[in-house]
Amino acid sequence: MKKKDELKQVVDQAIAEQQVPYVKINQIGPNDVNIKKLTQPSKETHQEYWGKGLTYAAIGLIIVLVISIIGFIGVHGLSTFVSDHVNVFHFLTSTDWDPSEGKNHVGAAAMIVTSFAVTLLAAIVATPFAIAAALFMTEYTSKKGASFLQSVIELLVGIPSVVYGFLGLTIIVPTIRKIFGGTGFGILAATLVLFVMVLPTITSLTVDALKAVPKQFRQASFALGATKWQTIHKVTLKVATPRILTAVIFGMARAFGEALAVQMVIGNAVLMPANLISPSATLTSQLTSQMGNTVMGTLPNNALWSLALLLLIMSLVFNFLVRLVGRKGSK
Repeated sequence: MKKKDELKQVVDQAIAEQQVPYVKINQIGPNDVNIKKLTQPSKETHQEYWGKGLTYAAIGLIIVLVISIIGFIGVHGLSTFVSDHVNVFHFLTSTDWDPSEGKNHVGAAAMIVTSFAVTLLAAIVATPFAIAAALFMTEYTSKKGASFLQSVIELLVGIPSVVYGFLGLTIIVPTIRKIFGGTGFGILAATLVLFVMVLPTITSLTVDALKAVPKQFRQASFALGATKWQTIHKVTLKVATPRILTAVIFGMARAFGEALAVQMVIGNAVLMPANLISPSATLTSQLTSQMGNTVMGTLPNNALWSLALLLLIMSLVFNFLVRLVGRKGSK
């Protein structure tokens, strides 16, 4: 109440002392000023409070959700080592995978090696095609051509994983079997399927990286007498390299976490791969094929949760690499 009286005194004094002849504020008397309306929050202020509250609530929900997921997977994944007393070193280095036989048969080395092999090969094969497509879209073709190619890329992104897996099962696997022999299942088939799946991701991000290069760099290169290809090779690609590396890492993360398509073409045999056409298994393919066949709380189930924990750690590593490369690129 005291603050309202002080505010009323200030308003009355301002009305009494106003000296602007061209503003008819003298027609306003002290009784015409609504002190209560001046001191109460307005409609816009309430909207501000609601907007800020909803924003904080959404952020809080996301944080709780992420912490819950990490905690849930962490608790179940660590049960293999805490409750079942499986040796961590043995888990990471052994190729003997048969958790139903006991803790001495829980070795994920074959799946780890296969997962990294498939991921790296898919990124190595897809990156040159992605850079070439991105250069064509940003440096050579017209805006209509680039728009059409962008639509094609977005179409590839929208195709479900099971469709890619089915195409690989009906086209790629028989082709490999006919050319190289064997069953046709293996790392090579999974690499070719993942190549098509990660290509749109790497291409789109590479296009954004090339568009982010300032035009002044290209103009300065042309002014010095460089050809278009020399400008692309020596200037554009060099400046965009950190962002292109980020695109490749995102593509690798996409390939590393892919499950259904890889499961359909890799053979699902938990064996250390002898070559590119021998059946093998990745972390994700083993999870999707075996999780429904185990009982919660048993060693086989806990071992699968340990594979999930390993996948989560690798996802965090990929995110860290993206941030690290991004920071170096900003410098």
